[in-house]
Amino acid sequence: MLILGIETSCDDTAAAVVQDGSRVLSSVVQNQDDLHSPFGGIVPEMASRRHLEVIDSVVRRAIESATISLEELDLISVTAGPGLVGSLLVGLSYAKGLSYATGLPLVPVDHIQGHLMTLDLAGGTPLPAVSLVSSGGHTTLYHLSAEAPPRVLGTTLDDAAGEALDKAAKMLGLGYPGGPAMEKAALGGNASALELPRPLSGKDTLDFSFSGLKTSLFTWLKREGYFDSTTEGRRLPLSIADLAASFQQAVVDTLIKRCLLALKRTGTPNLLIVGGVARNALLRERAAATAVEEGFQVHFPPPELCTDNAAMIAALGYRQRERAAVDSLDINAYSTKALRSDFLTLSKTGAAKFAKKSAKNSAKIYGGY
Repeated sequence: MLILGIETSCDDTAAAVVQDGSRVLSSVVQNQDDLHSPFGGIVPEMASRRHLEVIDSVVRRAIESATISLEELDLISVTAGPGLVGSLLVGLSYAKGLSYATGLPLVPVDHIQGHLMTLDLAGGTPLPAVSLVSSGGHTTLYHLSAEAPPRVLGTTLDDAAGEALDKAAKMLGLGYPGGPAMEKAALGGNASALELPRPLSGKDTLDFSFSGLKTSLFTWLKREGYFDSTTEGRRLPLSIADLAASFQQAVVDTLIKRCLLALKRTGTPNLLIVGGVARNALLRERAAATAVEEGFQVHFPPPELCTDNAAMIAALGYRQRERAAVDSLDINAYSTKALRSDFLTLSKTGAAKFAKKSAKNSAKIYGGY
């Protein structure tokens, strides 16, 4: 089965073609870093307009790179949420129009569930497992098994880890995107230079909190007069490298501690770390070292599958193919929603339902590729 995935939940316009939920034939991601960099963060209205400008070319490139034709597709999978509603509506509207014109069935999927699929695209997802989804908008721990839907073990009570890194980078004048900028700035820095809190460290919980950590850095900078001077005139008792390294260390310490507690509580042997923050080198190093010390296996997807992409959306569409429909114009986007309960539900006869309905002829309505 060939699935076209479409992802526009935030500021990346992405399309991919995946075969049978595991083999990536193509994956095209067009980011908007140049657009949002002057503002130090994502401007939602500008993001949705850029999606509108490029989505058709991104989808065409994905199909062409997969060396297939539109007529050979069996299913369209698209992100319906959570995310920026304006951005989501662009991808969802495009997918619905393509489905209507071609007769291809369409399945709307959850963006966070998509991140949980990325190891399916990299050789398979080991189960049972604890999975950490950590990105700019989400920091959540799940328990995954083959017998039941994913179970939420803990989530952020305020800011996500990626958001905290982005905001810290903005405070320190490191530019956008903030996560990679913080990682680069931290190289050579002393991670013990600034004592920062590990939020909720004294509590027996699997939830996260990063707003206090962010506020601690802001308070220290304000006390040192950092915001009272021009960029050229700023003088601090610690270097930017030391500050970035200290902040990054606090984030990674918090993530690793919660993951380890989740593994012990569930008794599972595998830890999966996915999402944009999973690209962070320090997180990977600390997780690998902790795995050796504590006797569990840690698994990361390839870096290109950590950030938002449409291959994971196509893979999830394959898992949830029994939910697809041709008459799907009433599907709507949502900014936030609880994890759906049918993540690991596979239909025994689902594949048979998706015999293409006159795709060759109806493709001409759309214009063909």
